[in-house]
Amino acid sequence: MEPRNPPIELRLLRYFVTVAEEMHFGRAAARLAMTQPPLSQAIRALEEALGVALFVRTKRTVELTPVGHDLLPEVRRLLAAADALRPLAQSLARGEAGVLSLAFVSTADYGLLPALLRDFGARYPGVRLQLSEATSDVQIEELVAGRIDAGLVIPPLPPRYASALSYLPIAREPLVIAMSADAALELGLGADEWADTPVDLHALAAAPLVVFPRRLAPGLYDIIMGCYGAAGLTPRVGQEAIQMQTIVSLVSAGMGVALVPRSLRHLRRTGVVYRPLRPLNAPEMLVETGLVWRAAEVSPVLAGFIDIVRTRAAAAGAL
Repeated sequence: MEPRNPPIELRLLRYFVTVAEEMHFGRAAARLAMTQPPLSQAIRALEEALGVALFVRTKRTVELTPVGHDLLPEVRRLLAAADALRPLAQSLARGEAGVLSLAFVSTADYGLLPALLRDFGARYPGVRLQLSEATSDVQIEELVAGRIDAGLVIPPLPPRYASALSYLPIAREPLVIAMSADAALELGLGADEWADTPVDLHALAAAPLVVFPRRLAPGLYDIIMGCYGAAGLTPRVGQEAIQMQTIVSLVSAGMGVALVPRSLRHLRRTGVVYRPLRPLNAPEMLVETGLVWRAAEVSPVLAGFIDIVRTRAAAAGAL
């Protein structure tokens, strides 16, 4: 059974535009490399499908009806959009267009993320990025639920998702200590925002520790506690906060000290100084950041981003 309103073929719309531009069926037919009778039949079929007359015909002239005149620009826009489908589909297949939804831990925002976004934007300017900041645990849940495409996280990943997710390490950086400028002056370390003079953790053993809750950032929390344990110390947790910016603000307010990835020294806050920890680059003081995504779902856009990440990781010696 024939449908009541069959779809209108783009071919008929192209015929309509050509006749409207030539205002002559003979010239339009020649331009379309066809004879005049089939063209006339096609235009009548289009008019019947639309339920309106598009042309006023006489033996000598062809003119657009008011409806045909008003419809012409809309048809041209529709055909232009149809013509753009093929190159768009090819761009999508190459990962040169589309949308990438990426989440990131707050620590990545001060070192790793800007460099990745610059590299990706330079290579794939047609891709639109949707960025959101979230802790590693939230990102894993969002990934598994299919609400984001990839995330920059601090490992480890939950074992129950090991088979469903792929992980690529990108960079490892040492922890540094963030302390108030007053505390630095008391230790004779100066009040410069950043200096290379290393600090022994024993010198700050009595200071309260400002840290992420373990349930939200187990990887980072365990590394920080491991630093204290390697020094034979047990920290006194004074405050917990779920945003790195909040942790640094609490340090600025004199609420304690914090161990943070070295890239956080770019987070400048009045009254806060950053110092390297002794021993420098000890394995237990290194924080890793990596990219995680669903192993079974790698779109062309995501594949392009993974390639950018892999290049950056190789340059950083993380692979």
